[in-house]
Amino acid sequence: MNNTKHNLFIAELKAKDLFTIVEQRGLISAGKTEKQLCDEILQIAKDEFGVENHWGKKIVRTGINTLQPYIADAPNLEIKEDDIIFFDFHPVFDGWEADLGRTYILGNNPLKQKIKQDIETAWYEGNSWYFKQEKLTGAEFFNYATELAKKYGYEFGNAISGHIIGKYPHEQPNDPNDLCFDVHPDNHTDILQLDNFGNPRFWMLELHFIDRKNNIGAFFEQLLNKELI
Repeated sequence: MNNTKHNLFIAELKAKDLFTIVEQRGLISAGKTEKQLCDEILQIAKDEFGVENHWGKKIVRTGINTLQPYIADAPNLEIKEDDIIFFDFHPVFDGWEADLGRTYILGNNPLKQKIKQDIETAWYEGNSWYFKQEKLTGAEFFNYATELAKKYGYEFGNAISGHIIGKYPHEQPNDPNDLCFDVHPDNHTDILQLDNFGNPRFWMLELHFIDRKNNIGAFFEQLLNKELI
């Protein structure tokens, strides 16, 4: 395993540990706002892991806000009993980026439990598919993700379905309007190409499924990993 891959996996493991601490302390509970829970997570990241930087928007979304795409500035809702919640956080651990998305359910609502399970199953299906490709544009990968959502009976809820990740700050395009490092419908470059130094790039797969009829959404994101096949 090369050093970049190793460091990215270590950062992701720490992000998973962060979420586990949040769960174990019972912080995902009704009666607090999304912002309150977000602030609690940020404090744990700082106290337990020394995290000072987060390279992307920090998201806790609940209820109808789970339908909102990443770019939206959704209102600060209160978490309710029997609610659905998802996290999307981007902590920087020792100079390496993590990006982790998870969905949580309060109570036993079967539709909410189903969308949570479906998006996790779909992510692992997408992970396996990715490593079978010899050439793959960002647009092709985005289209695959949107079809994956349809296969499981949902809409796809975001403008992208992934992006590169790396040492903070990760590689940027020469033109800020270039989408070459996003899994986006207008990215027609081969995302499996090596970087300018001849090294492999590392990609996230992020899935956002929406059940608009029932006003719920779910989110799951992590680093694509051949070892998970």
